Amino acid sequence: MPIPEDVTGDELDKDVKQELQSLPKTLAEDVARNLVMVARLIDEDPEGAYGYSRVALRLASRVAAVREAAGFAAYANQKFSEALAEFRAARRMTGTVDLWPVMADCERGLGRPEKALDMAGAAEVHRLDKAGQVEMRLVAAGARRDMGQLDAAIVTLQSPELASSAVHPWTARLRYAYADALLEAGRESEAREWFAKAVESDRDGSTDASDRLAELDGVEFVDALDEDAADEGEPVIETAPEAGEDADAEADEADADADAEERQEGTGRKASESVEDGDEV
Repeated sequence: MPIPEDVTGDELDKDVKQELQSLPKTLAEDVARNLVMVARLIDEDPEGAYGYSRVALRLASRVAAVREAAGFAAYANQKFSEALAEFRAARRMTGTVDLWPVMADCERGLGRPEKALDMAGAAEVHRLDKAGQVEMRLVAAGARRDMGQLDAAIVTLQSPELASSAVHPWTARLRYAYADALLEAGRESEAREWFAKAVESDRDGSTDASDRLAELDGVEFVDALDEDAADEGEPVIETAPEAGEDADAEADEADADADAEERQEGTGRKASESVEDGDEV
């Protein structure tokens, strides 16, 4: 797959580049550039990211960072079985538990929420950092909702991290998940409060909390660009053809009048000639 010339591979984290040092230099550079493309595309073009991840995987399947990248690319494309296999491989290679929450979410994606809940109660969770534990809580709540246990999902999300006024990278997503669960439970007033809190903490736009809040408030957004495009297009698409049609109609009408006049003149001439001929006889 083509890679832009500005992608060098140096964009990778130093830990990943260190892993790639086990490969021959040229091979390491090729793998690095493909991994950069995975990271660059995974949000906006998951299919493209997946393609680059497969290339990297063919080149260096024994590198944990490559297996992890392949797992996230598959996950972004909802290829949960493939993603889970790659995450498991990466975990075996590194011995870390960082991927435990996303592995549990893959179980959810495969229709096995009970397995995800089992993983949420496993010893590995205690080895996760704070961000990982919050992520695990989100996955567990999602599994509860998958099983129709809405009240249990709400309780699962209630935690010191949710109640804290401090803002962390995961705060907006946690508040959003709580608001969404409350709304599904019919607790609209509380849901609105938590969507508003999610908006306050969503500094990078990772959720659509503002849209959900506006929806609850009955606010409708109109895309100004679409309106402007429509307004600009009206004279071209509608008015111009109509003017052309009117001109053609007028021309046709004028031609018809001219033909009628000619016929009348011709008839008059013939009648006059007939009279003159009659006089001569």
